[in-house]
Amino acid sequence: MDKKIGLFYGTDTGNTEMVAKQIVELVNDKLGEGHVDLHEIYQKKSEDMDAYDLIIMGQPTWYDGELQGDWEEFIPELKKVDFSKKKVAFFGLGDQYGYASYFCDSLGVFAEMVIEQGGEIIGYTATEGYEHDYSKAEKEGKFCGLCIDVDNQDELTEGRLSAWVPEILKDFNLS
Repeated sequence: MDKKIGLFYGTDTGNTEMVAKQIVELVNDKLGEGHVDLHEIYQKKSEDMDAYDLIIMGQPTWYDGELQGDWEEFIPELKKVDFSKKKVAFFGLGDQYGYASYFCDSLGVFAEMVIEQGGEIIGYTATEGYEHDYSKAEKEGKFCGLCIDVDNQDELTEGRLSAWVPEILKDFNLS
Protein backbone atom coordinates (compact mmCIF):
# COMPACT_ATOMS: atom_id res chain seq x y z
CA MET A 1 0.00 0.00 0.00
CA ASP A 2 1.07 3.58 -0.66
CA LYS A 3 2.00 5.87 2.19
CA LYS A 4 -0.87 6.59 4.52
CA ILE A 5 -2.32 10.03 5.12
CA GLY A 6 -2.76 11.18 8.69
CA LEU A 7 -5.84 13.38 8.93
CA PHE A 8 -5.90 15.32 12.21
CA TYR A 9 -8.85 17.48 13.17
CA GLY A 10 -10.24 19.35 16.15
CA THR A 11 -13.91 20.06 16.64
CA ASP A 12 -16.30 21.52 19.18
CA THR A 13 -19.62 21.42 17.31
CA GLY A 14 -18.95 18.40 15.09
CA ASN A 15 -18.79 20.37 11.83
CA THR A 16 -15.04 19.92 11.35
CA GLU A 17 -15.40 16.22 12.11
CA MET A 18 -18.19 15.98 9.53
CA VAL A 19 -15.96 17.58 6.88
CA ALA A 20 -13.01 15.36 7.88
CA LYS A 21 -15.17 12.27 7.36
CA GLN A 22 -16.29 13.59 3.96
CA ILE A 23 -12.62 13.94 2.99
CA VAL A 24 -11.94 10.34 4.07
CA GLU A 25 -14.88 9.17 1.94
CA LEU A 26 -13.61 11.07 -1.10
CA VAL A 27 -10.09 9.64 -0.66
CA ASN A 28 -11.58 6.16 -0.31
CA ASP A 29 -13.59 6.71 -3.52
CA LYS A 30 -10.38 7.63 -5.38
CA LEU A 31 -7.84 5.24 -3.83
CA GLY A 32 -9.82 2.56 -2.03
CA GLU A 33 -10.13 1.93 1.69
CA GLY A 34 -7.25 2.21 4.13
CA HIS A 35 -5.24 5.19 2.86
CA VAL A 36 -6.30 7.63 5.60
CA ASP A 37 -6.00 7.37 9.37
CA LEU A 38 -8.45 9.75 11.05
CA HIS A 39 -7.34 11.32 14.35
CA GLU A 40 -9.16 13.77 16.58
CA ILE A 41 -6.36 16.01 17.88
CA TYR A 42 -7.60 15.87 21.47
CA GLN A 43 -4.85 14.41 23.70
CA LYS A 44 -2.57 13.55 20.76
CA LYS A 45 1.20 13.82 20.98
CA SER A 46 3.86 14.86 18.48
CA GLU A 47 4.68 11.18 17.89
CA ASP A 48 1.19 10.66 16.48
CA MET A 49 1.91 13.21 13.76
CA ASP A 50 5.54 12.10 13.32
CA ALA A 51 4.25 8.77 11.99
CA TYR A 52 3.07 10.39 8.72
CA ASP A 53 4.81 12.12 5.82
CA LEU A 54 1.43 13.11 4.34
CA ILE A 55 -0.78 15.11 6.68
CA ILE A 56 -4.12 16.86 6.49
CA MET A 57 -5.02 19.22 9.33
CA GLY A 58 -8.55 20.46 9.89
CA GLN A 59 -9.55 23.17 12.30
CA PRO A 60 -12.28 25.72 12.81
CA THR A 61 -11.64 29.35 13.64
CA TRP A 62 -13.74 30.68 16.48
CA TYR A 63 -15.06 34.19 17.01
CA ASP A 64 -12.42 36.88 16.53
CA GLY A 65 -9.71 34.57 15.17
CA GLU A 66 -9.49 32.23 18.15
CA LEU A 67 -8.06 28.75 17.75
CA GLN A 68 -10.12 25.68 18.55
CA GLY A 69 -9.22 24.61 22.08
CA ASP A 70 -7.75 21.18 21.31
CA TRP A 71 -5.53 22.62 18.57
CA GLU A 72 -4.41 25.43 20.87
CA GLU A 73 -3.41 22.85 23.49
CA PHE A 74 -1.58 20.84 20.80
CA ILE A 75 0.75 23.73 19.84
CA PRO A 76 3.61 22.66 22.19
CA GLU A 77 3.42 19.16 20.67
CA LEU A 78 3.24 20.55 17.13
CA LYS A 79 6.46 22.50 17.76
CA LYS A 80 8.23 19.16 18.40
CA VAL A 81 7.28 17.73 14.97
CA ASP A 82 9.98 17.71 12.28
CA PHE A 83 8.06 18.69 9.15
CA SER A 84 11.14 18.78 6.88
CA LYS A 85 10.06 15.74 4.84
CA LYS A 86 6.31 16.19 5.22
CA LYS A 87 3.63 17.53 2.92
CA VAL A 88 0.74 19.16 4.74
CA ALA A 89 -2.71 20.19 3.50
CA PHE A 90 -5.13 22.30 5.53
CA PHE A 91 -8.87 22.67 5.62
CA GLY A 92 -10.68 25.01 7.94
CA LEU A 93 -14.13 26.10 8.89
CA GLY A 94 -15.17 29.68 9.48
CA ASP A 95 -17.97 32.22 9.18
CA GLN A 96 -17.10 34.67 6.42
CA TYR A 97 -19.96 37.04 7.24
CA GLY A 98 -20.11 37.06 11.04
CA TYR A 99 -16.32 37.14 11.38
CA ALA A 100 -15.26 38.62 8.05
CA SER A 101 -11.97 39.96 9.42
CA TYR A 102 -10.90 36.59 10.87
CA PHE A 103 -12.18 34.10 8.29
CA CYS A 104 -10.37 30.76 8.69
CA ASP A 105 -7.43 32.46 10.45
CA SER A 106 -6.39 29.21 12.13
CA LEU A 107 -5.17 27.83 8.78
CA GLY A 108 -2.73 30.70 8.43
CA VAL A 109 -1.54 30.39 12.02
CA PHE A 110 -0.79 26.67 11.71
CA ALA A 111 0.58 26.94 8.16
CA GLU A 112 3.20 29.43 9.39
CA MET A 113 4.26 27.00 12.14
CA VAL A 114 4.55 24.12 9.68
CA ILE A 115 6.57 26.22 7.24
CA GLU A 116 8.88 27.44 10.03
CA GLN A 117 9.51 23.79 10.89
CA GLY A 118 10.41 22.88 7.30
CA GLY A 119 7.09 21.54 6.02
CA GLU A 120 5.72 21.86 2.51
CA ILE A 121 2.19 23.25 2.30
CA ILE A 122 -0.02 21.89 -0.49
CA GLY A 123 -3.67 22.34 -1.36
CA TYR A 124 -3.83 26.10 -1.88
CA THR A 125 -7.23 27.28 -3.11
CA ALA A 126 -8.62 30.37 -4.79
CA THR A 127 -10.26 33.09 -2.72
CA GLU A 128 -12.92 33.74 -5.36
CA GLY A 129 -16.45 32.90 -4.23
CA TYR A 130 -15.87 34.00 -0.65
CA GLU A 131 -16.90 37.32 0.91
CA HIS A 132 -14.53 38.24 3.70
CA ASP A 133 -12.44 41.25 4.64
CA TYR A 134 -9.26 39.56 5.84
CA SER A 135 -7.84 36.15 6.63
CA LYS A 136 -4.50 34.98 7.98
CA ALA A 137 -5.08 31.97 5.70
CA GLU A 138 -4.69 34.19 2.64
CA LYS A 139 -1.18 34.12 1.21
CA GLU A 140 -0.36 35.85 -2.07
CA GLY A 141 -3.98 35.89 -3.24
CA LYS A 142 -4.80 32.28 -2.31
CA PHE A 143 -5.90 30.45 0.79
CA CYS A 144 -3.24 28.12 2.21
CA GLY A 145 -5.87 25.39 2.25
CA LEU A 146 -9.56 24.80 1.72
CA CYS A 147 -11.93 27.15 3.54
CA ILE A 148 -15.41 25.89 4.33
CA ASP A 149 -18.33 27.99 5.57
CA VAL A 150 -21.09 25.59 6.62
CA ASP A 151 -23.05 28.49 8.14
CA ASN A 152 -23.40 30.56 4.98
CA GLN A 153 -22.33 28.45 1.99
CA ASP A 154 -22.99 24.86 3.00
CA GLU A 155 -24.41 24.14 -0.45
CA LEU A 156 -20.89 24.69 -1.84
CA THR A 157 -19.09 22.35 0.59
CA GLU A 158 -19.47 19.14 -1.39
CA GLY A 159 -18.30 20.73 -4.64
CA ARG A 160 -15.35 22.42 -2.97
CA LEU A 161 -14.28 19.15 -1.35
CA SER A 162 -14.76 17.22 -4.60
CA ALA A 163 -12.44 19.64 -6.40
CA TRP A 164 -9.84 19.89 -3.59
CA VAL A 165 -9.32 16.24 -2.66
CA PRO A 166 -8.06 15.11 -6.11
CA GLU A 167 -5.64 18.07 -6.13
CA ILE A 168 -4.10 17.20 -2.77
CA LEU A 169 -3.89 13.52 -3.73
CA LYS A 170 -1.96 14.57 -6.85
CA ASP A 171 0.32 16.77 -4.71
CA PHE A 172 0.78 13.82 -2.31
CA ASN A 173 1.78 11.74 -5.40
CA LEU A 174 -1.06 9.31 -4.69
CA SER A 175 -3.27 9.70 -7.75
